[in-house]
Amino acid sequence: MAKKELLASKSNPWSRVSDEITQSHSLRKELIDKIEKQLDAKIILFFTSFTNENAMITDNDAEMIENILSAEHKFGNKIALVLNSAGGLGLAAERIVNVCRSYSGNQFETIVPHMAKSAATLICFGASSIRMSPTSELGPVDPQVPYIDDNGKEKWISAEEYVSSYDNLIKKAISGKTERIEALLQQLARYDSRYIEQLRTAQALSENISIKLLKSGMMSKTEEKMIKRKIKNFLVHKQTSAHSRMITMEEAKNCGLNIEKLELCSELWNLIWELYIRANWVVSSRAKKLIETQEASVNVSNN
Repeated sequence: MAKKELLASKSNPWSRVSDEITQSHSLRKELIDKIEKQLDAKIILFFTSFTNENAMITDNDAEMIENILSAEHKFGNKIALVLNSAGGLGLAAERIVNVCRSYSGNQFETIVPHMAKSAATLICFGASSIRMSPTSELGPVDPQVPYIDDNGKEKWISAEEYVSSYDNLIKKAISGKTERIEALLQQLARYDSRYIEQLRTAQALSENISIKLLKSGMMSKTEEKMIKRKIKNFLVHKQTSAHSRMITMEEAKNCGLNIEKLELCSELWNLIWELYIRANWVVSSRAKKLIETQEASVNVSNN
């Protein structure tokens, strides 16, 4: 396109309004460029929808990120992942960390403009540092499992709560201190012991991934037992009472995580926040996932 035609297209009101309505990639490219220059890093945007239950982090995401990096990233240069997600699969989070670490030569950081929960928090555990503002949120990483209530409705509950309720019933049944053993046995009959073991495995896996990522990254000089103790708020449901409970920048820092503070209303923060608003609109309205760089934009539709 000739220079005059390019200028004409930029000044065309219809084109500008159309871009704003659809929130096209072109509106975020300049923001990404400015952030890259400030941080001297390759910026990758990874957003998943908070309104679509099927928009969880999966293994395919690691592959899509690698496809982009293999095509356009200079091996060994720093990567900063701008992350906003409700979470997903822990193993997928581990794979995403491995991709980002490998292509950046372990110069990998995360930026959390708003929320990085559950498996997204695990991705942050694998970074060398996490940039957060006072309003940004991480979250617990204890596994959540689907549960059908007495009305036949599916809801998500803590695996820890489910296992604990089973263990408490078993303790009461074998203690011999209750006169209502029949009632306890009826309640225990609703549990599948094989499923209980699967949940215990899921709990152990989440803990193992968390400690492994931190030990091989930002907490490399800390013993594993101490890491487990420090991140108890992330691992144990009883500590936070709800999987959606926010863990703030200061709380994360107190757990020993390497947190770099984003000052609210600073130039860098304003760029990141505008990028968040524009990208979040995409995954809130017409896509369930968005993976983006300056050069490329991949979104997964809601269909």
